[in-house]
Amino acid sequence: MTHDAYPVDEFSQSFRRSKHGTVATKPSRGLKRTIDLIGAGTGVVLLSPLLLSLAVAIKATSKGPVLFRQKRHGLNGETFVAYKFRSMYTDRCDASGVQQTTRDDPRITPVGQFLRRSNFDELPQLFNVLKGEMSLVGPRPHVPGMLANGVTYEEFDPRYQSRHRVKPGITGLAQVNGFRGETRNAHAARMRLNYDLAYIEQQSTILDVKIIFGTIVREFFRGNGY
Repeated sequence: MTHDAYPVDEFSQSFRRSKHGTVATKPSRGLKRTIDLIGAGTGVVLLSPLLLSLAVAIKATSKGPVLFRQKRHGLNGETFVAYKFRSMYTDRCDASGVQQTTRDDPRITPVGQFLRRSNFDELPQLFNVLKGEMSLVGPRPHVPGMLANGVTYEEFDPRYQSRHRVKPGITGLAQVNGFRGETRNAHAARMRLNYDLAYIEQQSTILDVKIIFGTIVREFFRGNGY
């Protein structure tokens, strides 16, 4: 079962004309990696009191490890282990990640609710960035077998594998535009992919900075995480 895809070139042209668009030169891999190292390293240092406090809160309020480790698709589709603060009860977790999280999900702990609203559960991925497995900005890393509108993403849209041409990011263009969380309907699934592919086509250092600051405002200050 497949669906008509919104051509990425058409979406990219529309995106270029939008307030987020940019025609700046794409950053070199070396420059992007340097920015990732500086940004992630600075983040770990500055956020270390918060990271420690969250770890203590998780450990004190529910049984299980502080970190949740899960295989995700990375650059060129290769898998790596992504880190997150554990936000679910250990005996209710879906290690595969195929069962998507919903709002008011009973599997989420009280501390986990705060972590997901604030998006703080993603902060341990700063270490994935330092290891070179992720970037600060890029398409969000998906689990193998990710579902879209009830079928695998590959079946839903043949363009899906193209999003693996770059490293996945802690945040991305789709996320900052509100397309994160569930992909149970065709619109949400396709728009997330459209934004991911548009980012790959239009990526630049300026765009990365816009996305990072947009994420901070949207998810950390306004609590629009999920």
